[in-house]
This record gives sequence, C-alpha cells and structure tokens, in this order.
Amino acid sequence: MSRNEPHARPGVVLRGAFDHAQYCAELLAEGERFRAVLRGADLTAQVPSCPDWTLADLARHLGQAHRWAGALVSSRATGPIDEAAIPGVAGPDDDTAQALNAWLAEGTERTVAALREAGPDTAVWSWSTDHRAGFWARRMVYETVVHRADAALATGADYEVRPESAADAVEEWLQLCALPVMAERWAARADGLFGPGRTLHLHATDAPPALHAEWVLDLTGDRLTHRRAHEKATTALRAPLTDLLLALYGRRSPTDDRIELLGDRALFDHWLTYASFV
Repeated sequence: MSRNEPHARPGVVLRGAFDHAQYCAELLAEGERFRAVLRGADLTAQVPSCPDWTLADLARHLGQAHRWAGALVSSRATGPIDEAAIPGVAGPDDDTAQALNAWLAEGTERTVAALREAGPDTAVWSWSTDHRAGFWARRMVYETVVHRADAALATGADYEVRPESAADAVEEWLQLCALPVMAERWAARADGLFGPGRTLHLHATDAPPALHAEWVLDLTGDRLTHRRAHEKATTALRAPLTDLLLALYGRRSPTDDRIELLGDRALFDHWLTYASFV
C-alpha cells in the first residue's frame, strides 16, 4: 500500500485521531511488536494471508516500506523515488533472526527520526491526496499493524490492537478507499457493487462508546462515501473491534465465530474483492 501506487493530485488532507508525535511513538511501538512476533519463529514459514511470502519475505517487505517512506520524508520528495537508490533497503545478506531484527529496528528508528524532524505539515509527495509528512506517519503505523497480523497468523501468536488505534485504523482504511484515485484504480472491479440500497454497517461490539466505533459504508452512488453512524444497512458486520479491523483488511473470514454477518453476504464479499491493494 505504499509503493507503485498511482499519482494522486493534492487535495483532501486525511486527518487521524492522534497528533504527529503520537503516530511517531506508535510506529516505534508497532515496529517492536512486529519484531517480537518474529523472535523465535520459523522465518521460512509461509504466511497464509500473503501466500507467496515466507515470514522472512514479510519482514523484508515491511522494512522496505518503512525505509521508502522515511526516504520520501527526509528528502522532501516531490514525486515517487526509486527504492533501489535508498541505502540499506535491500536488507541483510541472510535471513537470520538476528540480522532481520537489527535491520528492521534500524529502519523504523530512521523513519521515525525523519518524521519527527519534518513535523506533520512539511510538504512530501504521497500517492494519496494528502501530501504531508503526517500522512506517512499514520500510514506506516497501520501498514505495520496489518503486517503484524500477517505475522501472527503465520506463527499462531496472540494479536490485539488497542481500541483507539484499531478505530483509527478502520477510519484511515475507509478514507483511503474513498479517494477518487482508488476508485479509478479499482474501476474494473466495481461492476455491480454500487447502486441503490447498497450499504454496509460495521459495528464494533466491544468498543468504548466514546470511540463511536460504528461505520456505514454507503455504496448507493458511483463510489464509496462513509460516515460514523448506527443505521440499518443491506449488510451488517458485528465483531470485537480488532476482529472487525481484520475482517475489513481481509485477514479474518466473515464466517469466523468471532464475527456476526447479517444480511447480504455477497455484498461484503464483493466489497473485499473491490477494496484490495493487490
């Protein structure tokens, strides 16, 4: 979700629930949580949610994403940059746990240092409409959150996201999905998805009321709009907040016993096929 995306014209700023300093701190914390899952794991194990990757491949992908975002911010990039030109981006020469752990930690720390030095409002290119360093702080937090889920699925490790972050991750994902540039990219998948009466309701069953962790995905027009609301919908998905996030990212099946799916299952399946960065 970070590289090789279409160039979007600047416009809408994607605001999150936290300030820049909090996103920077959370990126460091999520990086450590990801590395903790890898410690002692079989790095040759396949990742079921990314079936072409081993755990080592997953680690390299995430480390490269961090370094690429950090290089964009530190260089004040006005366009996409060649990943191959970024020092250290290829990673260590071998896939030992010690080498990958050190490389991942260094990359996350460098990226956070660049983000802190830039501040949230420094102009930096992104593939979204939000061309600020702050976009990359938030995006890299949730890039790490979802790939920590991939690592947990591969290893059987426990997985949880604190409620405030999980709610912000859902909101960020929907903000990205609503961008016109994504509608253009996904146009070939949209046939039959949009039309009158087509709505999805996401309801986190365990979230504190103050989080307002309910969303309506409105597909009644020709592209997604969304709102925080409790409303009747064509399809409703009810689950604990972490499981709701994983279902939205396609990492948790709607048939899982932690999830209650009401209404038109086909509509939710179509949404997942449509809103995929594959």
